[in-house]
Amino acid sequence: MNEPRAIVIVCDSLGVGALPDAADFGDQGSNTLGHILRDESPSLPTLTRLGLLHTLPSPVSDVAPQSAHGRMAEISAGKDTTTGHWEMMGLIVDEPFRTYPNGFPPEIIAEYERRIGRKTLGNKAASGTVILDELGEEHVKSGSPIVYTSADSVFQVAAHEEVIPPEELWRICGVARELMRGENNIGRVIARPFTGSGRGHFKRTARRRDFSVRPTGETVVERAQKAGRGVIGLGKIADIFDRVGIDEEIRTESNSDGMSRTMDLVRDSDARFLFTNLVDFDSKYGHRNDASGYARALETFDGELETLLRTMRPNDLLFITADHGCDPTDVSTDHTREYVPLLVAGPGVREGRSLGTRRTFADLGASICELLQIDAEGLPGTSVLSEVNR
Repeated sequence: MNEPRAIVIVCDSLGVGALPDAADFGDQGSNTLGHILRDESPSLPTLTRLGLLHTLPSPVSDVAPQSAHGRMAEISAGKDTTTGHWEMMGLIVDEPFRTYPNGFPPEIIAEYERRIGRKTLGNKAASGTVILDELGEEHVKSGSPIVYTSADSVFQVAAHEEVIPPEELWRICGVARELMRGENNIGRVIARPFTGSGRGHFKRTARRRDFSVRPTGETVVERAQKAGRGVIGLGKIADIFDRVGIDEEIRTESNSDGMSRTMDLVRDSDARFLFTNLVDFDSKYGHRNDASGYARALETFDGELETLLRTMRPNDLLFITADHGCDPTDVSTDHTREYVPLLVAGPGVREGRSLGTRRTFADLGASICELLQIDAEGLPGTSVLSEVNR
């Protein structure tokens, strides 16, 4: 009960300002959190107290932070979920995963259709909600799954749950995962089940599933498992690491479900590494250019975070971060190349400690290794523990 635990919450897509190389990705001027604050003025008393607003390029709060706070730069070649999470856990991606901004080559689609025994629709880069309006009715009539991609390294397959049940959708996404390897290597294949009837009424469900490429090296997650620390992945964490290093997988239906299940574990579990991804920020608001929805989701998270902080044990450390940006005020609906916040909170954390700008997301993984007494030899990153502990 007295052993320290690492509680990591990834606010998926909560970037805090453009990285120096953002223009190379078409993301100059992006600032997910800053633009939401500017346009929507959400009330975030807990996050403000922890120092989130002080991680922006120009702090917009006079409230003195009561936790350790800083921002992390990404050195991996990309701005996607897999790259961001892997770097957090000490695995740098030097070569970016392939992208297909003009759709997948005909020979790939032909082979995919042969393997699944169905024709497909779409095969282009598109917003997930827009393509449902465009092709949803045709899909329902034909039974052909909708295949699409984006500026990110993803092969997405959408299907109505009454036309292709989720279990079958997951199976044909597994086929795509096998196909998109080697020279066609893509970061993730994503199953996108939906329900509803008629244009404007189709709605994605919580039975999404991600099929990530297997990690190309050993991560902090895997080392923690080998060291017997007990690793629980909530949300899409297990998917992102292809379940390598995960002792227990807990799927979640929403941000609030993820927070509720995390709090249950904080109260009752002796697993020492709790790793949660809150995907709604990205999938429901960032990619849909819904700044007001993003702001409301942040307000809800802020209230839940206050409850979580009260449930923590004396030796627990809470790390709050993100994996990339997805500026909802941007002209595109794609991820944005941004710094991410690093907040470290807990009963033993020094108040108001600025962690500055960290060179890499891997500083998070290095900190977890030190906290949980895991061998970090050969891993990148610098632990922040000496700076945050009282």
